[in-house]
Amino acid sequence: MELIASLTSPFARKIRVILEEKQLPYILHESIPWDADTDVGNYNPLGKVPALVDGGKTWIDSAVIAEFLETKESELSLIPKDPLKAVEVKHAEALADGICEAAINIFLERKRAPELQSQAWIERQQGKINNGLKYLNDLIGQKEFICHNTYSLGDIAVVCLMEWYSFRLPEHDWELEYPELARYCNHLGERVAFQSTRPE
Repeated sequence: MELIASLTSPFARKIRVILEEKQLPYILHESIPWDADTDVGNYNPLGKVPALVDGGKTWIDSAVIAEFLETKESELSLIPKDPLKAVEVKHAEALADGICEAAINIFLERKRAPELQSQAWIERQQGKINNGLKYLNDLIGQKEFICHNTYSLGDIAVVCLMEWYSFRLPEHDWELEYPELARYCNHLGERVAFQSTRPE
C-alpha cells in the first residue's frame, strides 16, 4: 500500500495511526496539496490528502480509507462488527472530523491578507469548535475510550483532532476548559502509534 499524505494533515495522520496500530506495511508518499509542484491531484481529483493506493485502486477521504483498512487482515479491529456499535464509532469520528474542518477553516482564513479576512466567518467556525469540544468533553467524561469501553477509530479521530488543534491554534487553552477531554487525550497520546506520527 502507498499512502499519499502531508505529515501535518490531521486526516492523513488518522490513517497513519490506523496503519501503525494494525501493523499494516505501507509506503509513505509525502505530498503537500498547497505546494506548487504537488502531485496530489494525480491520486485524488479533489486535490486532498490522504489518498491510499492498493492493488491498483486508489481510495480517497479518510473516513472511507479507514473503513477500507478494516477489510485488511489484522489482529486489531477499530470498527465494531455490530452495525449499531459501528455507527456509534463512526458518529464519534464524524464529530471529530467536523470540528477539525472548522478549525482548518480558521487556520486557512488567517493565512489570507488581513484586509481579506472575515472575522464573522472565523467566529462562526469557532462557535462550531466550542460546541463540538463541549460535546466531546461531556461524552467522554471519566471514560477511557469514547465508545463501548474499547479503543476504536473514534478515539483515533479525536486525538488526531486535538493534537492538530494544539499544534496549529495554540492560543486556545482548551485543556483547562475541557479537562476530561484533556485527560483522555493525554492518556491515549502515549500510545506508540501517536508518538511515532506526531508532527514536529
